[in-house]
Amino acid sequence: MSSAASHVFRQVDVFSAEPLLGNPVAVVHDADDLTDEQMAAFARWTNLSETTFLLTPTDPAADYRLRIFTPGAELPFAGHPTLGSAHAWLEAGGVPAGEDVVQECGAGLVRLRRGEVLAFEAPPLTRSGPVDETDLEAVAAALRVGRSDLVDAAWIDNGPGWVGVLLRDADAVLALEPDFAAFGDLKIGAVGEHVAGGAAGGDAAVEVRAFCPQYGVPEDPVTGSLNAGIGQWLAGTRLPASYVAAQGTAVGRRGRVHVARDVPGDGGAVHVGGATRTTITGTLDL
Repeated sequence: MSSAASHVFRQVDVFSAEPLLGNPVAVVHDADDLTDEQMAAFARWTNLSETTFLLTPTDPAADYRLRIFTPGAELPFAGHPTLGSAHAWLEAGGVPAGEDVVQECGAGLVRLRRGEVLAFEAPPLTRSGPVDETDLEAVAAALRVGRSDLVDAAWIDNGPGWVGVLLRDADAVLALEPDFAAFGDLKIGAVGEHVAGGAAGGDAAVEVRAFCPQYGVPEDPVTGSLNAGIGQWLAGTRLPASYVAAQGTAVGRRGRVHVARDVPGDGGAVHVGGATRTTITGTLDL
C-alpha cells in the first residue's frame, strides 16, 4: 500500500436513538488520496457491515461523493451508510449548497432531507417485479421455510441485489433460521406485520430481517436499502403509506426505520430515515 496522511474518522450508529442499538458505519473523511485497495482493506479490518469514504464530488450538483464497502465488496448504494455518512459530513462542518444534502454515489445522486431525523429519497430500483418459481424455491430453501410460507415476493434491488419476501407475520420473520450455505447469490429481505398477540413490536408496524452472506454479513442489523425497496414495493398498498419498521431484534439491536411514501398508492417518492449519532471520533492512519 502507498503511504497516506491521517484522516478524521467517525463511527456513527444509525437507526436507533438509544446508544449501541442501531447499525454502526465507519466513515473516513477526505479520503481522495486513498486507493481502492486501501479502502477495501480497511473495510475488511473494521468488519462492520459497511465502511464509507467521503470524497470530493465529480458532479457539480452533489455536496460530496461517497464510496461504500462491505467486508467483501463495494456497493453502488446502501441506506444506513448514506444516513451515517451524511450525519458525519454535516457534523464535520459540511454545508449543503441547497436545502437538501445531495450525495453522489455509484447509484447516482441521492437526496437527503434534514428534519427531526435525516431521511434519504429511495433511488430507483434497478430490478423490480415478480420472482420466478425457481428463484422462489431457492429463497424458501435458503430461509428453511416451505414455499407456501412465502405470502408474496418481489425483486426490490436498488444496488445490493435484494429480493423481498413477505411472510405471514412478524413472528414468522423472527423465527427464521436461514441456511446460509444455500444462499448462492441471493440477498434476501424478509418482512412481516406485527399483529395483536404476536411479537412485541411497540411502535413498529412490521419486523424486517436482512440476509446477505456473500457480502461477509450473514445478517445485517438494520438496513436502509432493503427498507427502501420494501417501501417502494408495499408502502401505500399492502402497508400504510407511512410506517415504522423494526429491525435487529434477532441480533440484539433495536433499530427503527421510518418509511414514508409522499403520494399514497404505488406512485410517489419513498423516503427512509432514522436516528443518527456519532459514537467514536478519532484519526485513521494507513
